[in-house]
Amino acid sequence: MGIELMKSKLDKALSLVALGVLGVLHSAHAAPVYEIVNIDNYDLQGTLEGTRNGYALGVNANDELVGIAKGKKKLSTSDVEGGVIDVEDGIAPEETITYSITAAIVANNFAFIAAQNGAAGAWLPTFDSINGTTPPSDTSVVNSVDTFYYGINDSGVKVGSMTAPEKKTENTTTDDTTDYWYYRDYEYRGVAKVGDSEIPLLPPYTQYVKDDKTVELGGWSAATAVNNNNLVVGYASTDISKYGGDRVIYCLSTDNTLPLDVCIQKEQYPNSQGSRNIQYQTRAYVWQLDNGVATGTALPLGLTPASGNTLTFTAQALGVNNEGVVVGRSHVYRNGNTDRLHQDAAYWSKDAEGNYQYHWIPMGDSVSSSIAYDVNDSGIVVGSYRSYIQGYLRDKFFYFDTNTPDVAYVTPNDFASTTTDLSSKPKDINNKGQVVGYIETTYDKEKPRPKAGFLYEKSTGEFSNLNNLLTCESKGFEKGSDGNWTRHQVEVQDGTGKVLSYNSDILVVEASSINEDGTIVGTAFIRKPSYQLDSNSNIIVGENGLPLFELSGNGDPVTAYIPRMVVLKPTSNGEACTVVEDDTDTGNYERKGAASLAWLLALPLVWLRRRTR
Repeated sequence: MGIELMKSKLDKALSLVALGVLGVLHSAHAAPVYEIVNIDNYDLQGTLEGTRNGYALGVNANDELVGIAKGKKKLSTSDVEGGVIDVEDGIAPEETITYSITAAIVANNFAFIAAQNGAAGAWLPTFDSINGTTPPSDTSVVNSVDTFYYGINDSGVKVGSMTAPEKKTENTTTDDTTDYWYYRDYEYRGVAKVGDSEIPLLPPYTQYVKDDKTVELGGWSAATAVNNNNLVVGYASTDISKYGGDRVIYCLSTDNTLPLDVCIQKEQYPNSQGSRNIQYQTRAYVWQLDNGVATGTALPLGLTPASGNTLTFTAQALGVNNEGVVVGRSHVYRNGNTDRLHQDAAYWSKDAEGNYQYHWIPMGDSVSSSIAYDVNDSGIVVGSYRSYIQGYLRDKFFYFDTNTPDVAYVTPNDFASTTTDLSSKPKDINNKGQVVGYIETTYDKEKPRPKAGFLYEKSTGEFSNLNNLLTCESKGFEKGSDGNWTRHQVEVQDGTGKVLSYNSDILVVEASSINEDGTIVGTAFIRKPSYQLDSNSNIIVGENGLPLFELSGNGDPVTAYIPRMVVLKPTSNGEACTVVEDDTDTGNYERKGAASLAWLLALPLVWLRRRTR
């Protein structure tokens, strides 16, 4: 017990030392100053009307971005839990989305676009329909199609994925719990949108065929990035897993009492553990777009499975540069050792005959897994690896030069002169060598670690917390008549008629994409007050028709963070905010979660990325 106490005190002491070093490093270079440009009255214009959460995932050279709005989710300590905004002033109650063959399918994800010179207004999120979806603000229609955008190129070609629309069939079985069965033709399908035209990006495997039986499964695919030559990268199903095949055989057997399509749907839905019975052999994949036609090519896996091997092997492409170099991750046997199966960062490039070849980014034995997210036109790959640091599994940002493949990857120092145990992940690199992503910001090992967006300048080695580069206005401050900066007070009227107030706050928690001009898009947290709920999780409304807010013991509104799309642009008209706040004067709020954005990993595979060039 005494040893643990000493260890805890030592960790905290080291944290203070590291923070001191951080201050020295930040004064060593003149980092750019950034301004958040999608602020309206100290609030972020960061999601679609009728949705709670917004995330910007890719930006091109023309200051056009793509993103995703989630309609019925709210932030919790580990992820995004559920809820819908009934009144924009606060955080409405939780509403859970369930997947069941006995219930109608309700969409929860909506693709949007925004632009500096957008027709609806500068950087205003604008709904973009895919596969027949309607705006989330249109409550007269229930969408069943989930849509996602992950990237956009300089010609405005947008890529992502979509689900099939709901189908239903009458229940004619003896099961009288429902009048209809609900299903869809495929779970996820990659899509590219060129102007108003949608181009489905088909996987090569969509049907189960055995003897005289053919079962339509749909397969799955997703597009994660697109370069300026309209080369789209992502992943696609190339076969079915052994267990998945067994489940299809069950659906074909007399033991199954459901209609075949409904049984297949039940097996493809995630179960209570989040896994699916029908899984697919999945490979990194590219599609070349040409005059509205997509021609697909599977990229080689990082290993050659032995004959009769029944394991499910997976690879994904997550980024691509304008030279056609593709990056991602793949299953691999390191150094040919078939006892050491890993999922590691990789890149694929064409050989002299024009065929894509797989290249492993070498990892040491201490690394359990790794992933590559992006590559710039100079061949610099950015990714992260997972390894134990000071007894804890951490993710660390690395970069790797494909021009010198025999030279090991580099782990940049972040907030200290040596490697810290702060987890960090890069998400994008531009041709100037500027890298953006997210990093943990506290060293306490006993508590959840909040995250912040970062900017790394490869040319100088400077690593910055983006929140330290923002102007005061961009952080929720306003300048008083005395010249001092204080947090803007947001006022809301309660159901009792009382006017309540709380401190505004904007915190950049993930940077997803950066263009050549240094424009950065990603996700920020803003603070909103929580409503009071009754025992049925309905909002309690006062006599004046307005909702009641949850109050602290001091009578102040309790607030929580919710995510919003954020756009940062370099500015020469302001200074980085240096206001020092009293830690005890933080207002009454609950910090709920960090920048995990784990919902992005809820697609069929667990590494799905978000942006693209």
